[in-house]
Amino acid sequence: MKKIIFVLCLMLAYGSYAQNEEADKKAIQKVLKEQRLAWSKNNIEKFMEGYWKSDSLKFYGANGVTKGYDATLARYKKAYPSEDHTGTLSFRINDISKICADAYFVLGEYHLKREVGNADGIFMQVFKKIDGEWKIIADTSS
Repeated sequence: MKKIIFVLCLMLAYGSYAQNEEADKKAIQKVLKEQRLAWSKNNIEKFMEGYWKSDSLKFYGANGVTKGYDATLARYKKAYPSEDHTGTLSFRINDISKICADAYFVLGEYHLKREVGNADGIFMQVFKKIDGEWKIIADTSS
């Protein structure tokens, strides 16, 4: 009887774990959707709401590592100075995997349709739950 109760408890715990993980993934996908919509409206400040507003934020791109929220925002504004440069963003999310209780990594592709020429590439982001919200704490793209 004790074994049956133990097995039932394990099954219930796993079911709760799987539900929490699915809820986390949906919340992360919501952040990405909000970023996509903001970007496509040429609203880089709104797009940046998905990032951790911290000096510890890291962005790694073709020009090396950018450290901090303000520097990352400035980088985006310089690289994408107008609506012709931001264009319309779409993502293809290929994987969202749990790292630990409050962190996931996301692997995906981005596609920009824009007046100055389309751009496509891949990215990997690390999301962490901070003060109840999912934020990107590290981002790399090429």
